[in-house]
Amino acid sequence: MYRDRNITRETTLIEALKKMDILDSKLLIVEKERCFIGLISAGDIQRAILKNIALTTAVGNILREKVQIAKPQDNFAVIRKMMLEYRMELCPVVDDNGQIIEIHFWEDIFGSEPIQPKAKFNLPVVIMAGGFGTRLRPLTYVIPKPLVPLDEETMLEHIFKRFNRYGCENFYISVNYKAPLINFFIKEKQFSFNVSCFEEEKPLGTAGSLTLLQGKIDETFFVSNCDILIEEDYSEILKYHRESKNELTIIAALKNYSIPYGTIDSGENGQLIELNEKPDITLKINSGMYILEPKLLDEIPQNQFFHITHLIEKIKKRGGKVGVYPVSEKSWKDIGEWDGYLKHLNNE
Repeated sequence: MYRDRNITRETTLIEALKKMDILDSKLLIVEKERCFIGLISAGDIQRAILKNIALTTAVGNILREKVQIAKPQDNFAVIRKMMLEYRMELCPVVDDNGQIIEIHFWEDIFGSEPIQPKAKFNLPVVIMAGGFGTRLRPLTYVIPKPLVPLDEETMLEHIFKRFNRYGCENFYISVNYKAPLINFFIKEKQFSFNVSCFEEEKPLGTAGSLTLLQGKIDETFFVSNCDILIEEDYSEILKYHRESKNELTIIAALKNYSIPYGTIDSGENGQLIELNEKPDITLKINSGMYILEPKLLDEIPQNQFFHITHLIEKIKKRGGKVGVYPVSEKSWKDIGEWDGYLKHLNNE
């Protein structure tokens, strides 16, 4: 009945995230012996992380008081409407005693129709596609990285599709290596939205070419590497960026590492403080996607090699705000190297 989407109050946040990744789900049921306790979403865990709540915290400590559920007397039309309105992956039917009677799943009601974003926006998207694709050689000796086939489409098309779903209509592509091929591809495809390339005469790093957009972008914009995919609600990331009044927001993927050894913390004179047997460590990894305010274009030096990390350091040094928005490990796909590329092709 649950399709393995159930956890207990004692399940930790990191354990819940791992389960979401395995099930490709953003919502889990918290229960005990078929008694409904609550729902935990990826958004709940992201908000907890933003509050610096430890990933070892039990989900029972962050449960929302009010969640949407159905009652046994609710008919199919009511449940369907509720799931559409609240974008629910699943809807438990709970009786007056708190017992779970039934669970309705999105895919059973709506089939392959995707859950719609919470909000739409039409902001510029800049795709950094000027690199040599060295991690995907020898393939990129022939095909530039943004045109590498992924399923039945190119990397560029996958990125276009994800942003266009939110209403984005204006894409700018920074090109250098094999630029004529990328320009030819875009011209031939005749997309229904606006796509334009701007070419750096020499490699300028992960941010240097953005100076070529001065006077062309005058509103908040997204920047994405051409070899990564983020499976997340972009409107929620944008909401965080704006509510936090960030100048730049980094989308960070949570990466979990299992240490196969016991680790030791020691203090003064080598005295043992703590022994941890085969601990897990979770780090935030720079995913390669960002949100920037347009004024930052004026802070990038003209015609100089300049990474986006240099820009971030510059903002921090003058006291500006740089935010970090977390996404789960499998919400980030790095297709720019062979291991990640092959994993995606094999649906791993």
